[in-house]
Amino acid sequence: MRVATFNILSPLLADWHRRKKVISELLRESSPDIIALQEVDAGENREQVMAELLGPDWHVAWHSQAAPGGIGLALASRWPFGQIHEHRLDVTDRAAASPWSAVVVAEVRAPQPFGTLRIAHHKPVFQLDYEYERELQAVAAARFIEEVLDGRDDHVVLLGDFDAAPHSASIRFWTGKQSLSGLSVSYHDTWELLRPNESGHTFTPDNPLVAHGDMFSTAGRRIDYVKVRGTSFGPTLEVRSVDRICVDPRDGVQASDHYGVLAELTVPARAPGVWG
Repeated sequence: MRVATFNILSPLLADWHRRKKVISELLRESSPDIIALQEVDAGENREQVMAELLGPDWHVAWHSQAAPGGIGLALASRWPFGQIHEHRLDVTDRAAASPWSAVVVAEVRAPQPFGTLRIAHHKPVFQLDYEYERELQAVAAARFIEEVLDGRDDHVVLLGDFDAAPHSASIRFWTGKQSLSGLSVSYHDTWELLRPNESGHTFTPDNPLVAHGDMFSTAGRRIDYVKVRGTSFGPTLEVRSVDRICVDPRDGVQASDHYGVLAELTVPARAPGVWG
């Protein structure tokens, strides 16, 4: 199963007509089975927009709120969705001002050996000085995922643009390196599992759209993630590979100010906690 996340940069910016063609080509070549897209056109023609980007016959779960201009977030799957749940992450007044602050948890009816699994598309606030909100949002989202699971042991894949680097408190919480608000969880960062010695920056001034954008003075960071929920003994899905996507320009066109992340996952030969 190939799972990806990609912030495509608002169609209101940076020559969308040319970028859309490049994004569509690169995403189709990457061939994900499930993909979370951020800053996508969520207006009246949103289904047509998704078909133009990904091709026909995709199932799409949209975040219910969009930013001014109709820019929103979508989770797309080649396989049908079951129940879809959304939880707003209005943890403070500052967070409530962001229409994208939410987590969507979708049931995906994947073929065997996966079966029914849950995909969580998480989007916290982006501001560099809002880590307090991202901490509260991480805790709220993690609690909500557990409420949706209601004790079931379904596989869970957590993905999205988290707007926080691996050393930040919110990401340390997600990956089980620290607790917050009396809660601890364990979601395994696919990049860290297979490529721990590579920076893997997904938002960097090396990207010309970052260099020319409004956050040009920030250092490169890895802020886009595909994570696998774990038990006390490790992740329930095996990570076969993980790569950045949509990195290099095509025909002189940079796809986005973010690079995407694509991970290939499989069901391990035995469950974590079982001796071989």
